[in-house]
Amino acid sequence: MSEETPKPGRQPLPEPQEARRERPDEETPGPEGPDERPPGLTGRQRLVKAVWPPRVTRAQLVVALLLFVLGLGLAIQVRSTSENSALRGARHEDLVRILDELDDRTKRLEDEKRELEGHRTELESSSDQAEEARKQTKEKEAQLGVLAGTVKAEGPGIRMTVNDRAGSTDSDALLDAVQELRAAGAEAIQVNGVRVVASTYFSDSGDGVRVDGRKIGQPYRFEVIGKPQDLEPALNIPGGVVQTLKKEQATVSVSRSEKITVDALRSAKRPDYARSSSQ
Repeated sequence: MSEETPKPGRQPLPEPQEARRERPDEETPGPEGPDERPPGLTGRQRLVKAVWPPRVTRAQLVVALLLFVLGLGLAIQVRSTSENSALRGARHEDLVRILDELDDRTKRLEDEKRELEGHRTELESSSDQAEEARKQTKEKEAQLGVLAGTVKAEGPGIRMTVNDRAGSTDSDALLDAVQELRAAGAEAIQVNGVRVVASTYFSDSGDGVRVDGRKIGQPYRFEVIGKPQDLEPALNIPGGVVQTLKKEQATVSVSRSEKITVDALRSAKRPDYARSSSQ
């Protein structure tokens, strides 16, 4: 057979190497054969793959720590602001009363500190320290007896009388008066013949007010020993006890006296569980 002679005409030119590599429908063989692509991923799978496992750098840790500290500081500031909101909303008269009470308490604590320091100095400088210790013990016993209500007490103070025909004065009002007097420095209080001590409680009943379970009737009479210059203003301040009672249509009278006698006594009760730690 004879070889066919190619027909004359245009022959297709070979494609450039670059163009052949850019054609998407052809696979470019690699050194190890055709490139096998991974199967397609969904959007959720790509998101999970991007964030997990987490890749945290040192700079990101520092920023996270700073943000945590900043948030903690803001939380503490908000809590402190909410706790002080009560004082911020208080009236000017109430703020003045609170400041006066704090000043009075500070002064009393400073006086007590000086007194104790004086006792210590006397003990250290006394030639007969045992006798001096017994003397101070007796004085302390008398003072504690006044506070506990086991001994009578005399001294300057005030008398307060509350008469309420409408009957709107309840145990809470009388308790507020006692607390106000204690805050002003009252050392001994007696209400209608009942000695007020640390364990005293006020309660309402169908037939009136009771103090430590004992019924008291009107008028309510307070005998208070303390510094009159502190006790009377504490009751008469704006928004205080006297003003509150008068708003309830009660009649209140407060008078100073150089000699107040508190003679109602309480029996000394031995505690059931508490014992002195020095024993």
